[in-house]
Amino acid sequence: MAQKATIYKADVNIANMDHGIYLDQNLTIAQHPSETIQRMMLRIVAWAMYANERLVFTRGLCEEDEPELWQKNFSDDIELWIDLGLPDEKRLKKASVRAQKAVLFTYGSNAAREWWKQHQSIGKKFSNLTIHFVDDAMMEALADLVSRTMQLQFSISDGQIWLSCQEQSILLEVDTWQGEL
Repeated sequence: MAQKATIYKADVNIANMDHGIYLDQNLTIAQHPSETIQRMMLRIVAWAMYANERLVFTRGLCEEDEPELWQKNFSDDIELWIDLGLPDEKRLKKASVRAQKAVLFTYGSNAAREWWKQHQSIGKKFSNLTIHFVDDAMMEALADLVSRTMQLQFSISDGQIWLSCQEQSILLEVDTWQGEL
């Protein structure tokens, strides 16, 4: 019998002073059996950094043709495509061609740095592509916040991202290798 996804609930409050976005959202996040808790939390961080009422989680790992998150307009055009991981050139091109703006969150310190060395010139071909990097220590800090039901508060100001969950607060250090938020 196949393993089922683990369901997490998060009440998320976002105060993004840099972009004038203030949201309260109840999220239901399905953690795929092959997905780590760190990666699942990074999906939430990606959602919070680009928060918008139309930004939604997709089937992600279960569907090759979809990113982790996307924002579509009312004509069903993709305005924002957000992926996680270390994709090949074909995937980067697909995201950049299909969406007005493409964003990639890389993680896994050694693998991501090596991937960037190999793909930096390829990434520069796509002017609408932003690439962020989250190191291993930050991924572990995100994992420490996880519970089946979470109260998450994101405060974004002057490029700094603070994440609070119950009594814990962390300064999220997300490096931007290409593009901007």
